[in-house]
Amino acid sequence: MKTYNIDKIRNVALIGHGSCGKTAFTEALLYITKVTNRLGKVEDGNTISDFDKEEKDRQFSIGTSIIPVEYENTKINFLDTPGYFDFVGEVYGAMRVASGAVVVVDASSGVEVGTEKAWKYAEERNMPRIILLNKMDKENVDFDKVLEELRQKFGKKVVPFAVPIGKEESFNGYVDIIRRQGYILDGKVCVPKDAPSDAMDKAEELRAELMESVAETDEEMLEKFFSGEEFTDEEIHNGLRQAVMTGDLVPVVVGSASRAVGANLLMHMIVEYLPSAEDLKEVKGTNNGKEEVRKVSPSEPLSALVFKTIVDPFVGKISLYKVLSGVLKKDMEIYNASNRETERVGNIFFLRGKDQIESSEISSGDIGATSKLQNFKTGDTISLKSNPIVYDSIDFPKPCYFMAVSATTKDNDEKVGIGLNKLNEEDPTFTLERNVETKEQIIGGQGNMQLSVIASKLKNHYKVDVNLTNPKVAYRETIKGKSDVQGKHKKQSGGAGQYGDVHIRFEPTTEEFEFTEEIFGGSVPRNYIPAVEKGLRECLEKGVLAGCKVVNMKATLYDGSYHDVDSNEMAFKIAASLAFKKGMMEAKPVLLEPIAKVEINIPDEYMGDIMGDMNKRRGRILGMEQQQDGTQMVLAEAPMAEMYTYAIDLKSMTQARGSFTMEFLRYDDMPNNMAEKVIEEYKAKNDN
Repeated sequence: MKTYNIDKIRNVALIGHGSCGKTAFTEALLYITKVTNRLGKVEDGNTISDFDKEEKDRQFSIGTSIIPVEYENTKINFLDTPGYFDFVGEVYGAMRVASGAVVVVDASSGVEVGTEKAWKYAEERNMPRIILLNKMDKENVDFDKVLEELRQKFGKKVVPFAVPIGKEESFNGYVDIIRRQGYILDGKVCVPKDAPSDAMDKAEELRAELMESVAETDEEMLEKFFSGEEFTDEEIHNGLRQAVMTGDLVPVVVGSASRAVGANLLMHMIVEYLPSAEDLKEVKGTNNGKEEVRKVSPSEPLSALVFKTIVDPFVGKISLYKVLSGVLKKDMEIYNASNRETERVGNIFFLRGKDQIESSEISSGDIGATSKLQNFKTGDTISLKSNPIVYDSIDFPKPCYFMAVSATTKDNDEKVGIGLNKLNEEDPTFTLERNVETKEQIIGGQGNMQLSVIASKLKNHYKVDVNLTNPKVAYRETIKGKSDVQGKHKKQSGGAGQYGDVHIRFEPTTEEFEFTEEIFGGSVPRNYIPAVEKGLRECLEKGVLAGCKVVNMKATLYDGSYHDVDSNEMAFKIAASLAFKKGMMEAKPVLLEPIAKVEINIPDEYMGDIMGDMNKRRGRILGMEQQQDGTQMVLAEAPMAEMYTYAIDLKSMTQARGSFTMEFLRYDDMPNNMAEKVIEEYKAKNDN
């Protein structure tokens, strides 16, 4: 694959609802550009884009694939993204390096939740986009109806650039409104042909609307329009391109992936109207904390952003990046200014699915890949030590669904840890941490499908079976009252005995734990007082109610006794532990549960359901804030024990339109009836 100038490179993200046909359409694009000689099918597991075993088994995309095609002397890097919401992190990575987007819509389903989300991602980034109505050959497809729905949802800036020829099964081509030309399927490709009169009439009607949109881009053009003059082809092209680039117009085109209809039209539209790498002009980063601007040009010093990592147990680690300035060449020494590490680049190549296309260099604006980079992870910046720069990393969504992961056999625990850390390099949207209190390994992600895929990959790639279970709640114990107790340990059974005796007062405090002493007259020798404190601190790890960590307790050692021969540190530690258990039981012990701060973003119409559900979870609604996009941000507090499945339940309640974030806030008293259940479960477990 040759090296293209920056004005001849387009980086385009394919985004949309799951199963709308993004991957299938990449097959049509590859077929039309003669990269392949057959159309692969997702259901047959033979597409270029979905090459991972998990993708083939599940028949949907899990990761973003790069599909470069060459068309009209232009290189278009298609980034085929997953439509399943659990893998939204892949979409974020792709959108970070794309300059334009194609929102793929299943014409038989119309605007779906994933369509709305894809549109929102593009809007937030002011990204020029095209809407592709795929599956035009399906039953019950009504072009006018879908177009009206798009305009209702996304505004009048949505305008058709093509009109379908035929309907449902008889759909066999389109009229290009700009070129006033019909293209009809002839064998396996669409060729220029005279279109039926009804399609041409419709195209002329829509073209008149389009010309009005062109006129509005420039005052001179507007005057020309009102005086009835025809625009030149150049004026039409420039006016439309400007309107699409600024987001004032969003073209709609039609197609069918299964028949490869519309593939030529889509690529032509991308070449004509979406930004080239040159249009980006410049990028901003930082150098030693100061802002630095680089021109997107091969003559600038090298800089690139790693936006995805693939970790394959057989092939090794592959880093995918977009070169933002300069040229990356084979055997070059590169620098990571974030961790101050330098390393030499080995092979560099373009990826098409999993296929590697060797190259000697990757130039500005293009997307390339390198294997075995040890010092770079997703979100890192590649630069030169002589000209370092750091670009903003990728802002991945925070995890909202958590599960405990454990090997089915204990001797595989280490394997699980190694596998998860490797997979985390590939997918930074899931988190991994060990809860020191519950002794569980917790993974967090966007939903149950993502975590299920992680478990499958552990089995397939690292040969280890795991169980995914709801995490244990890290409850705490404390006291509400005061107590004054004696702890006495006396042991005499031949040889040296043991003797320790302490009198301790226990009371609540705002500190996690306080220890003081008020010993007078040497009733407890000074050298044994640290042992008393140590004995108490060890007891804090396991309370008397349910074996939970104890907090907010003050212990005051004020009296005791000792034996000249039999007293030692161990005896006083044991005496302190006896006092602790007795003192805690007499000081009204209670269970505390973790409370989370929850922020839920939802459309207005789901407000009632969300509030009712939050009440069932023992949550409290603190307030609501209207967002700029018309949604509501609900602020709430809820026990974490009630929130582990919330990610799944919220998707169900809002048809996946809702999202939320959750973080630990504080510990609160647990209701008696709930606490009793926890205590009973703990006792039953310990009795067995």
